[in-house]
Amino acid sequence: MKVTKSTVDFVTQGEGETLALGRRVGELSRPGTVLALIGDLGAGKTRFVKGLASALGIEEKSVTSPTFVIMNLYPGRIRVAHFDLYRLEAVDLASLGYADLRDDSVSVIEWADKVDEKMLGDHLRITFDLTGENSRRLMFHARGEQSAELLRALNLSP
Repeated sequence: MKVTKSTVDFVTQGEGETLALGRRVGELSRPGTVLALIGDLGAGKTRFVKGLASALGIEEKSVTSPTFVIMNLYPGRIRVAHFDLYRLEAVDLASLGYADLRDDSVSVIEWADKVDEKMLGDHLRITFDLTGENSRRLMFHARGEQSAELLRALNLSP
């Protein structure tokens, strides 16, 4: 793990560690948390979301990538609004109901690089990079005070 002011990098070895890191983030999330996920196909974004959702009382098997429906809502201890922008070119989050869901949900946006970052507000940007057959580097960048608090708590938690 490498730490700078508002950046933390994690390396996971296999799906189990990616799930576990997602769980840690889920445990620390609260309503209004926004996670912007960026990475190639197969980089572990949905696996991470499954871990996050499980920490919020949502069954992992019910979490799927909403590539064709654009958004899934998962009720749990905190509701998760899971967006997948892969199939979209120009993205207007307002038309997808983002503003209506943001404050009382954990919002997770896959392919967030297709959105103007200003539209996201305070968010934690997580870039997934495949570094080997089973290893991934996840780079967490805080973009606001709430996300910086989450990043500090994540860095301190076991």
